[in-house]
Amino acid sequence: MIYGKTIKNLALIVFAVWLVVFDFNSFGDRVFADDLSKTQDALSNTQKKIDNTTNQLNTSKVLLQKNVVQVNTTKAAIQNTEGEIARKESELTDLNERLKLNKMLLEGYIREAYFRDQDPLAELILTGKSFDNITENFDQLLSVEDKLILTMGEINKETDDIEGVKNDLNDKKAKHEKLLQQQKIEQGGIVSDISDATATLAELQKKFAELQGDLNKLLGSNYNAKDIQDAVKYASDKTNVPVGFLVGVLKMETNLGANVGGCTYGEVESGAQASYKSGKLGKNAWATFQARRNTFQGICKELGINYQKQKVSCNPRGYAGTGGAMGVAQFMPDTWNAYKSQVSSYTGHRPPSPWNLTDGVTAMALKLSRVPGVTAGKTSAYKTAACAYLGTCYKPYIDGILYWASNYKTLLN
Repeated sequence: MIYGKTIKNLALIVFAVWLVVFDFNSFGDRVFADDLSKTQDALSNTQKKIDNTTNQLNTSKVLLQKNVVQVNTTKAAIQNTEGEIARKESELTDLNERLKLNKMLLEGYIREAYFRDQDPLAELILTGKSFDNITENFDQLLSVEDKLILTMGEINKETDDIEGVKNDLNDKKAKHEKLLQQQKIEQGGIVSDISDATATLAELQKKFAELQGDLNKLLGSNYNAKDIQDAVKYASDKTNVPVGFLVGVLKMETNLGANVGGCTYGEVESGAQASYKSGKLGKNAWATFQARRNTFQGICKELGINYQKQKVSCNPRGYAGTGGAMGVAQFMPDTWNAYKSQVSSYTGHRPPSPWNLTDGVTAMALKLSRVPGVTAGKTSAYKTAACAYLGTCYKPYIDGILYWASNYKTLLN
C-alpha cells in the first residue's frame, strides 16, 4: 500500500516537472517567435522607410537639377536684358549728341537770319547783289531752319521711343530679378530637403544594419565563402556591386587574395618610423599611423589574434606610405572599424574579421557601393570609386581594374 502511494507520488512529481519544463520550453519558443516577428517587422518597416526616403531624395535631386537650370536661365535673361538696356542707353547718348549738334546749327542759322533781316539794304549796297538774291538766300535759311526743326522733332520722338523701350526693359529686368530671388529661395529649400533626407537615410541604413545583425543573432546564421569566386558572388548579391568590378579591384589589390601582406605590424612600424625620421613621411601621416596601430591592436584583441604575429601589407616601395593594410580588401584599421558593423549585418560574423574572405570582400563591396553609379555599372563611376579606394588616381591601377572588370571571367574560370 505504501509502495503504491510512493509510486503515485513519484508519478505526480514527474508529471508536474514535465508540465513545468513543457511550459518553460513553450514560453521560450513563444518569446523567441515574438522577438523574431518583431525584428522582422521592424526590418520590413525600416526597409519601407529607406525606400520612401530614397524616393524623396531622388525626387529632390531631380527638382534641384531643374531649379539649377531655371536659375541659370533667369540669370542669362537678366544678363541679356542688361545688355539690351546698355545698347539703348548708347543709342540715347548718340541721339542726345545729334540733338545738341542740330540745336547748335539751328542757333547759328537763326542768328545769321536775324542779322540778315536787320540790314538787308546795306548788304545789297555793299555786295552789289540784287534784292532777288537776298530774298532767295533768306528763303534758303528759312528752309534749312524748317529741316532742322523737323529733324529735332524726329530725334525727340525717337528718344521718347527708346526711353519707353528702356523702361520696359528695366521692368522686365526687375521681374527677372524677382523670379531669380524666388528660385534661389526654392533652391535653398530643396538643398535643405536633400540634406535632411540624406541624414535620415544614413540613420535608417544604420538602424537596418543593426536590425539585420539582431536577426542574424536570433537565427544564429552566418556565411563563410569557400573561395574567392563564392565570396565575390555573395558580396555582389548583397550590395549590387557588379561581379566584374569587384574582381577587378581584388585583382589589382591582392591578386585575388594571393598577396594580402607578408609583414608583421612591428616590421611595418619600423619602416614607417624610418620614413618619418628621413622626412619621406610627414608628421600628420606618422600620427595617423600611430593611431592606426592602436586600432589594429584593438581589432586583433577582439578577434583573439596575436597582433605581433598577424601579417599585414608591407611598407610600399616607390612612394611615401606606411603599409599595414589588412586582408583581401586591404583596409586600414580605422577604415575597417567604420564598416565592420555593416559587414556583420550581412555575414552574421560577430565580430567580423578583415582576414575572413567573406567579411573582407563584403567590406570592399560596401565601400565601393557608396560611389553613385557603381551599382549601375557605369565606367565613370568605376574610375571614381577606384581612385577613392586607392586614395589617389594612379592610372595603371585604374586601367587594370577596368580591364579585369570587362574580362573577369577569364580569372574565375
